[in-house]
Amino acid sequence: QVQLVESGGGLVQAGASLRLSCAASGRTRVIYVMGWFRQAPGKEREFVAAITWGTTSTYYADSMKGRFTISRDTAKNTVYLQMNSLKPEDTAVYYCAGRQTPGVAVPSRYEYWGQGTQVTVSS
Repeated sequence: QVQLVESGGGLVQAGASLRLSCAASGRTRVIYVMGWFRQAPGKEREFVAAITWGTTSTYYADSMKGRFTISRDTAKNTVYLQMNSLKPEDTAVYYCAGRQTPGVAVPSRYEYWGQGTQVTVSS
């Protein structure tokens, strides 16, 4: 099993930055891709960004490109999501997820999930 724990969420004003962290533990060697998703109240969970664990190839939802950056520290088994120029519409619970096979954007294909961290952006 793989355990994922997110941290770094909070309440910020529009235009601010936040960095989310996701610490992985357990059988992390089975992970091929790590992703970030978010879910706002009343909306479906949506893909934000992903990174392949071995090659560090990165992928972003079109609306996040240029503002969000995903990275990883293999020594710490941690994935980060740097979020800049935050907007009120970025308000959501942000989830870290891991999957054992290639692919990035479909939530149901991820086997491992963290508990989520709340990000609230005020106008």
